[in-house]
Amino acid sequence: MDGIGKHTLSRWGLRLGETPAPIGARARLLSRWFPLALVLSAEALAGTTGILEGVVRDKRSREPLVGVNVSVAALRRGTVTRPDGSYHLQDLRIGTYEVRFTAVGYRTHVARSVIVNPDLRTRLNVELEPSDVTLDEIVVTQEKPLIQKDVTSTSYIVSEQEVRLLPVSRPTDLLGLKAGTTQEGNVRGGKASEVAYYVDGLSVQDVMGGGLSLNLPTSSLVSMSLYTGGFEPEYGNALSGVVNIVTRTGSNEHQFFTRVAGDNLIVGNQFDRLAEVELSASGPIIQDRLFYTLAVNGTYSGTRWWKDMQKFFSWPVDKQLDGFGKLDYAFTPRLRLNTQLLYSRHDWRDYEFSWRLNLPGLPGEERTSYRVATILSHAVTDDFFYIASLSVLSISSKIGSGPKDDIPVRDPYQFDFFLRYIVSGQRAWWVRSTQNTYTAKLDATLKTLGYHLVKFGGVIEFYDLTSDILKYEPRKTFFGKPLLGVPQLDFSSSFAYQPYSGAFYAYDKLDLFNEGVLLTYGLRYDFLNPQANRPDIRAVLGTDSTYALVPAQYVPATVKHQLSPRIGIATPLSEQASAYFNLGFYFQNPLFNYMYTGVDRVALNHGISALTGNPNLEPERTIQYEFSLKYILPLDLVASATYFKKTTSNLVDTKTFVSGDSKVAGGYGFAEFVNVPNAEASGWEITLTRNRGNWVKGELSYTYMVAEGTSGTPYDGFYVAQFGLPPGQRVYPLSWDQRHTVKSSVMLDLPLDYDINFVTQWHSGRPYTNYPTATGFEQIQGGAFHQNNDRMPSYFTLDIKAQKHWRADWWRNALITLYIDIRNATNEQNVNWMDSNGQIGGELRDPSGYYIGRRTRVGLQVAF
Repeated sequence: MDGIGKHTLSRWGLRLGETPAPIGARARLLSRWFPLALVLSAEALAGTTGILEGVVRDKRSREPLVGVNVSVAALRRGTVTRPDGSYHLQDLRIGTYEVRFTAVGYRTHVARSVIVNPDLRTRLNVELEPSDVTLDEIVVTQEKPLIQKDVTSTSYIVSEQEVRLLPVSRPTDLLGLKAGTTQEGNVRGGKASEVAYYVDGLSVQDVMGGGLSLNLPTSSLVSMSLYTGGFEPEYGNALSGVVNIVTRTGSNEHQFFTRVAGDNLIVGNQFDRLAEVELSASGPIIQDRLFYTLAVNGTYSGTRWWKDMQKFFSWPVDKQLDGFGKLDYAFTPRLRLNTQLLYSRHDWRDYEFSWRLNLPGLPGEERTSYRVATILSHAVTDDFFYIASLSVLSISSKIGSGPKDDIPVRDPYQFDFFLRYIVSGQRAWWVRSTQNTYTAKLDATLKTLGYHLVKFGGVIEFYDLTSDILKYEPRKTFFGKPLLGVPQLDFSSSFAYQPYSGAFYAYDKLDLFNEGVLLTYGLRYDFLNPQANRPDIRAVLGTDSTYALVPAQYVPATVKHQLSPRIGIATPLSEQASAYFNLGFYFQNPLFNYMYTGVDRVALNHGISALTGNPNLEPERTIQYEFSLKYILPLDLVASATYFKKTTSNLVDTKTFVSGDSKVAGGYGFAEFVNVPNAEASGWEITLTRNRGNWVKGELSYTYMVAEGTSGTPYDGFYVAQFGLPPGQRVYPLSWDQRHTVKSSVMLDLPLDYDINFVTQWHSGRPYTNYPTATGFEQIQGGAFHQNNDRMPSYFTLDIKAQKHWRADWWRNALITLYIDIRNATNEQNVNWMDSNGQIGGELRDPSGYYIGRRTRVGLQVAF
């Protein structure tokens, strides 16, 4: 038996060596727009299905064969070859299948382990052997291609089984293991918020705060695509990267999975008191017709700070529940309808070291998200299919308990005598916000003229956004010292808006010269109507020589439009080498919090917030190109080198209005979000990959990258002005500017059903601002303020996951796995942040100045 690695990549419950089996007012408005969206062709359900195609020839004469039956039995799909010997099957569910080729006068050819990937074409060319008598069929195990030729930019496809083999907590953590990325989620020098997340081609983005709105149980996914280079026009509202998760669909066989894990089962005190439980099931309700998939994951933790937390709160202080459910009905093998529900609930308490003596003074936080979607998929012919969907994504956030009026806004929390720890009081922070996104989509794919693959589609989205925030914070110096006796900064806001947006796109994948050169070109059009007025706020001098801020008039925000052309080329240089080029124009709408905070008339009647939104913000824009070479080396190794460059404009920052002698907004004035900063990133990625073969698989990468700009966050201008520092006028290294990064991921498939996986990361030091102070109030004489003018120490970590698999004699259809997952195995003291004096963790020696130390999880899972 060859080790368990290849067996663990099989579907759950298979015997070792078996072939894997396939795996209100808003609503009324939406109902009026959806028919129009269908007519106009509304955004793709990106990357939920794949294509199988190829050419069948006579093995002796090399002539193309017409009329050969091509069938994928697990999907009950099939076709026959055309006069030129070609065949084409679209709208195939993601998975691994057995494909059968039969013709009178020829031996049957069976190709096993044929992988259908999202958004890609799997090309399977076959030669049939002539025979006048009945002979045994020819069975061939199809190997994964070393170089994927159906892409023109840097992308990765990861299966659910691979996710389970690696030491990661969530599937999306894999993004940080790839070249050109950071563990915080920055992609090629961009902000972490510039990455778009999709589940089954439908966005799960938090449009108010940014980032991923919910999490999924690992057992609910079948594949995940990561785009770190350019991406095609079906993806929008992203500047740096795209993550698309494809969920599992039930089959004709019931499959079950359960997993439990904890991190305090090993002797020692390096643990978070973490416990995790995951359950899933899938299978038929009606054979060949109706299928179900269910998955749930619960994570409960005392957090890294449990020793302080347990003095005030009972375990667990961090609770997360993620769930997924799907019903899939096949009217015919070509026409399917599925309805799915995603649910995520997270309850937690923040920890700050300066509050460790008064942790109940920090408000508790809750976040509940769910998405309901109905998706219709119809393969009208072998060459044309469409996917239509309706969905609702709802996100509710809550900070603080009790009524808002109970928050002590005029009684700030108290520091000790040396202004170090908070010893009494509570943070004046209370939030109730909701966002509902109603989406209608249609996507169509057409294969025409033999070498054109045309995709077109679009999306209509309506948003219902409400937010009620009460937040006061004491003024502080740049060095973190509180300014006593100075009015607090007022960040309170309240708004309710109903913007809407839409997009239409079309592009073509063109095969030139009979599978030689691939050319992709297309265009995307987007629009956003903020449905809001922008207040023209003016400063009026009062009788006491202070200013009052008055909204003089309201100016309607304009509708924003964006055209985004994209082009890519892939061409073979030889049998072993290929070259790729990709150029794209990308955009991202500003987060709605930046547009609407504090501009609602009701909010303005209560005074100007220190941070004020701007409904007339323009989209942020990026122009990015990359050029790469890939070469096949001996031992199934693939080497690649990629150069990339991206220029970003219209980034959001804040501009300060009214000097600090104003009595409004906490004696500070206010800062408005504006489009000002620019950024630029460029670099090289060099990778060495082995994705198939026995014993050893993995990836080694080196990235050299420069990421610079005039602003690192949308709040830079506000805080620089608050601290009385000169506004930044120069380009400086951004906080995620990792000049040199080395990553490796090695999977060892060992005998006796063991496997072990090593993940290492090293990067040179990231920037921080060295602006020393002796008192915490004034800067040391002689120094000029320059942001990110120094570097922290370098970073290194080693993560290990080892697994043992077996089948008990008393339960032969169950695959049992015991695993140990060690993060930061060498217990490195990696620096997370430093203060302006270069002190790790600042004046208090805050332990959060270091990344978390070694943590060891032990788990048991059973698939049957």
